[in-house]
Amino acid sequence: MTGHIKYGILIMSVMALLSPAFSYAADLKCDVIRCALDNPQRSESDRELDKNRKPEEIVAFFGIKPGMTVLDMFAGGGYYTEILSGVVGPTGKVIAQNNPAYISYTKDALAQKLSVPGRMGNVVPLNVEVADLDLKDNSLDAVFLILSFHDFYHVAENWPAIDSRMLLAKFKKALKPGGVLAVVDHVAPAGTPSTSGETLHRIDPAIAKREITAAGFTFDGETDILRNPDDDGLKPMWEEAIRGRTDRFVYRFVK
Repeated sequence: MTGHIKYGILIMSVMALLSPAFSYAADLKCDVIRCALDNPQRSESDRELDKNRKPEEIVAFFGIKPGMTVLDMFAGGGYYTEILSGVVGPTGKVIAQNNPAYISYTKDALAQKLSVPGRMGNVVPLNVEVADLDLKDNSLDAVFLILSFHDFYHVAENWPAIDSRMLLAKFKKALKPGGVLAVVDHVAPAGTPSTSGETLHRIDPAIAKREITAAGFTFDGETDILRNPDDDGLKPMWEEAIRGRTDRFVYRFVK
């Protein structure tokens, strides 16, 4: 009997250490993605973004499940970092990478989320330039590259040029066999050169598919859930008339 009591105390102690997001999902016994989105700790501003980003469908499409290890590349303010944290749960991990340029843009948005005790305890922040990114081989189940593939072709004083082949090779080595490279980005019209990553902050989906498959990934599917035919793709993605509602492609690649 004493052994059972001690075991029960141990279980309760472990549950007490879990973040509210994890206990929230466990208490409701709901779908993990839905619970991650409904977690009351999420900000109203992030919830507002859900309408056009459709994270429930996106996370499901990329097959993210409890226990996975996910790299959220160019995590910014942590919109997807927090959702992924809730989905992978206490047995999983999210690595949130940002470089100085992203941090200067999003300020301390992610740091504030991480500073709340227990809110995102399975998240590891990784603030490094792309060239210094060091990932263990076969350690990741997925890499999220959300609205940032076009930045591979961005050039600026505070943005060191990215060697796209080198970075994609790093992703491939770090992903486990069958691991997913999740790509969502703003659409540039077919035939638009890669310089649109600099001028429009968009990219022709054909360039993404060509470059990523050339790096050894297999194209595994797409969804039109974020397509918007009312966006002509010739305006920068930040213009007020289309900001947040751009035509976006969603591609899944596997190692």
